[in-house]
Amino acid sequence: MAIDISKEARKQAIASIERYFRENMDEPIGNVAAGALLGFFLEEVGPLVYNQAVTDVQDRLQARVMEVDVEVHEPEFTYWRRFDRKR
Repeated sequence: MAIDISKEARKQAIASIERYFRENMDEPIGNVAAGALLGFFLEEVGPLVYNQAVTDVQDRLQARVMEVDVEVHEPEFTYWRRFDRKR
């Protein structure tokens, strides 16, 4: 599955990369180069982040599923208990 972002998010990411280079590197990076770098990271590192996020969600959902029996548990064989209490 390809990692894709919206045009607006891409513009913001490119601007952020350009700013990072301006403030932290010896030379600034151009818009085209920043876009290419973003594309590289999305293709190369994006799946790593995506797969970890899927694993994290799967773990959280599994934990929630394991608690369902506690959250929706109903006592069994209660019919006669009501009558026994009245006596």
